[in-house]
Amino acid sequence: MQSIEPLRESTASASADHDGIRVRGLERRFGPTQALAPIDLDVEPGGLTGLLGPNGSGKSTLLRCLVGLVRPDGGRATLGGVELTGDGTAVRRSCTYSPGELALYGELHGAEHLDWLLRDRGREARERARAVAADLELPLADRVRTYSHGMKRQLLFAAAIAPRVSVRILDEITDGLDPARRGAVLDLLREDAAGGTAILLSSHHLGEVDRICDRLVFLDAGRKLAEQTRAEVAARARRVVRLRFAPEEEPRALSEALLAAGASEVTREGGEHRARLSTTDPSVFLAAFLAAPGAPRPVALTYGELSLAELYHELYGVEAC
Repeated sequence: MQSIEPLRESTASASADHDGIRVRGLERRFGPTQALAPIDLDVEPGGLTGLLGPNGSGKSTLLRCLVGLVRPDGGRATLGGVELTGDGTAVRRSCTYSPGELALYGELHGAEHLDWLLRDRGREARERARAVAADLELPLADRVRTYSHGMKRQLLFAAAIAPRVSVRILDEITDGLDPARRGAVLDLLREDAAGGTAILLSSHHLGEVDRICDRLVFLDAGRKLAEQTRAEVAARARRVVRLRFAPEEEPRALSEALLAAGASEVTREGGEHRARLSTTDPSVFLAAFLAAPGAPRPVALTYGELSLAELYHELYGVEAC
């Protein structure tokens, strides 16, 4: 894929203290439902932050509030040095936004739709968007109504990454993409952040954002559950070992043996045992377990890999299905 030059336009008057994203106490209610509890969040220039959580966790509500599409009930936000006020028009001029919903004009050709999406962004942005779309192999001469879900998502991405701005807000940007296209999109985002752009993107796939983000923010039921670096999340994941044994082994005896070998907690789901450790090195634990008299050998073992749902359950004590 053709590389694109850094997208952030530097100016002598720009301040690194204000070019990114600053959120303080932002909240939103829908009737009696607290869709977004007061939240603080910072994304520095050149930072790539992933917003993680299951459906209904508040990701899209937060992103819509940041660009003024949903008015927050309280709190403050600044994007690219511009304060979020009123209907958010000023903020939307200083950043780009790709929504999670796909509401496009099906009768427009792909190239026409890019021009429409970027009608106020200038010729350079439109040309850049077409170049990105071509690299993603989008059929820009075809009508958008013939596009698949993933192709529509890529069209929005091409429009969102093209303008020279200091902030990008991207909601489920890789949803529906095949692995090759997903990798291409993530590579472009990494290049963009390396050029100084502050990027906040949402996902419910831990493996995607874990690949490129320097910080991960976990939401649950509208609350900010945790904020950690990628390295911190990886270290926590390495404290969980998943073992699968032959069906004839007695589950309760296996749990007791795993605890005796040094696991701080053992849970069982289906035919799999999950041992939580107090260390990120499982070698001592496994050696102690296998050295026990009569200890069965596991038929499968997974270490340091957790899905988002497993991470929420094992490390944060909440369900994220």
